[in-house]
Parts: sequence; structure tokens; C-alpha cells
Amino acid sequence: MARLVMKFGGTSVANVERIRNVARHVIREVDAGAEVAVVVSAMSGKTNELVALCREAAPVYDPAEYDAVVASGELVTAGLLAIVLKEMGYAARSWQGWQIPLTTDEAHGAARIADVDGAKIVDGFKRGEVAVVAGFQGIHADSGRVTTLGRGGSDTSAVALAAALKADRCDIYTDVDGVYTTDPRVVPRARRLDKVSFEEMLEMASLGAKVLQVRSVEVAMVHNVKTYVRSSFDDPAEPKQGTLICDEEDIVEKQVVTGIAFSRDEAQITLRKVADKPGVAAAIFVPLAEANINVDMIIQVVSDDAATTDITFTVPGAEFDRAKAILEQRRPEIGYTALQGAPDVVKISAIGIGMRSHSGVASRAFKALAEKGINIRAITTSEIKFSMLIDEAYTELAVRTLHALYGLDAKA
Repeated sequence: MARLVMKFGGTSVANVERIRNVARHVIREVDAGAEVAVVVSAMSGKTNELVALCREAAPVYDPAEYDAVVASGELVTAGLLAIVLKEMGYAARSWQGWQIPLTTDEAHGAARIADVDGAKIVDGFKRGEVAVVAGFQGIHADSGRVTTLGRGGSDTSAVALAAALKADRCDIYTDVDGVYTTDPRVVPRARRLDKVSFEEMLEMASLGAKVLQVRSVEVAMVHNVKTYVRSSFDDPAEPKQGTLICDEEDIVEKQVVTGIAFSRDEAQITLRKVADKPGVAAAIFVPLAEANINVDMIIQVVSDDAATTDITFTVPGAEFDRAKAILEQRRPEIGYTALQGAPDVVKISAIGIGMRSHSGVASRAFKALAEKGINIRAITTSEIKFSMLIDEAYTELAVRTLHALYGLDAKA
């Protein structure tokens, strides 16, 4: 008998009618003979409402109590879906994270999963029950307090549960019917991909693609959980296949470039004429790390006198002002002459496992962008991707240019 985990996001369960549609997707798999566990998010917009209530209650609130509040959104959805399934004649039971239990560390608001015990859910399968699990939440074993996994955490809950249950696959249902070569809103000729490797999806998710949470892809890759991205808005009787995220060995034809991702949440900082001596990099980046500001692209250029250097790097756009304030406070220790910043930049990335065996992939992009008059501010590369920082005004032009350059446009 097949064993399946199905996850439904907030837009898929936005109201009771959509929850009934979700139930029909679940019933299709049950009628086909599968043992099914369903992981659900809060109804669309509910988590934001709960976060706003916490902020209204107190500007600075206890993180553990915050988790107790925001975790309630998923409980409502799980209960409603179980009610609907029972009304349709199918055995079902809702589960809160602590009841499974799904245990985590104690980082409230951004907890990481330590363990998932699927024994109780398997016992339910033996009774013919559909398990409806509240996603996004767990419990810290020592304190006994509810924890949440951060935004998008229901994806991670689902994949981790699939691994614990040794499920045949994990289906992530969302408002799109799969993973595309790029954002179809920017490139109308973007194609849905049949298969994407774990590594490619991990890069896409971390570089701007919003289909899956990065940590869910990490868990899927570590435990080799075959994961489908599918649309909950398909006809439950005739759903489309979606996109399979799987091991590289399961992909026969490896594209040189699989997709183009972009992130608008970027800001560039340049420190001019920093003393070129040991310890300077630590003086810059350690304070940023201690403030939980993630630094991405880093470029260092030594000046002609070999005594000073210019250092350029990027931070999330939302952290731009805070990063500048920290660096200005540390100016005597760092010893730079000027701090320059650009919040209006975007990171464009090309991803593909085929890059491992092909040369000149990035150089083609540099030439194509130059021909369009697009200046590249910074470049970083890895084995299966390269990223470029450009002015935000050229985002659409750059994405469309690269998408066409690597033959990703759908055929007319």
C-alpha cells in the first residue's frame, strides 16, 4: 500500500469551500488505496492577523507566547479539514505538532526540527484514518513549550513527516502547478519543469524562487524524499502531474541551465580604502553576523598602493539601514574612508546541474547583458550556478534575456 504525505498552503485552505476542495484531493488518493497524512497551513492571511495581534499587545513580546499565539492558525485548519472529511464519510483525525510529537530546538519563531515520531500516525493508518497535521509547529522536549518553524515552515513539517513515515512521496500543493524556469509573471513563455534536482531546487529557493521553503528542500535532499509541487486548484478528479524534485540520478536529460531566479531583496554596501591587513574582514563581518544580518556576495579589490582595499558585499534589503549603522559605529576599528550604499539592486542567478560539464556558460550571459547595456556590479559562482548583481531597473530585461539565451522559452 502506498504511503503519501500531502501538504496544502494557505491559499489552498483560505475558506471552507477551498477546504472541501482539498478534501476531494485527499479522497482521490485514499480511494486509490493510499495511506494519507495531510499537513496544512493556516488559512490565507490568518498568520499575519495573529502576528499583528501580538504586536498590538506589546511592542516587545515573549517569543514563547508569540509561538503559542501564531501556532493556533494551523490548528483551526486541521480541525476544519478533519470535520469536512468525516462529513464526506472518511475516517480522519486532526493532530497538533506536540501530539505526534514533532520535537524541535528552543529557537522560538525559527525552530529547527530535531525529530519526528510517526508511530501514532501509523497506528491511525491501521484504523483507516487520514491524519490531518497542523504544520509549522512542534514542541521543545525539555520545556514542553510549543515552537514554530518560521514562515513557510509547513513545507518543512510535511517533508520531515514524509521522511519519518517512510512515505513514497510528499506532494506540496500550492497556487502554482509546478516549478517554472522562471517567474511566469516576468517571462510569459516560462516553462513548467517536469523534474528538478534537489540541488537545483535548493539554489532556486535560496536565490529568490518562492515555490518552496529552503529548509524543506534541505530536509528532502538529506532524506531523499521525492517531492512533487502541484496545484490545489487543479480538478481533483484529473490533477496535473506537477514538478518532481528528486535526486540528480533520477534525471536522464540534464539541462545546462534549468532556471533563472532573481531576488529583489538585495542591497549593496561598499567600504572604500580599507586597510589591507589581517583582521579587517573579521572587524567588518563578525558584527554583522552577531546582528543576524546575512552577507551574500563579497568582492575585494586591492588598490594600486597595495596598502588599502575596497570591499563590496550585499545584505538583505530590509537590513540595509541596520547594516550601515553597525558599520558606521565600527568605523574607527575598521578604518575605511567612505561607505557607499545602493538599495536599488537585484540579484539575477542562472542555475543548472549541467554547468558541471560545460564551459563558457557564464561568459555567454556576460556578453548578452553587455549587448543590452546592462552593467554588472558583482559576480559570484558555484558549481551549478552563477549570480550577478545589477541595477533593479533592468530586472525584467535581464531575466528575459537570459531565459531566451539558454533556450528556456516555451516553444510556440
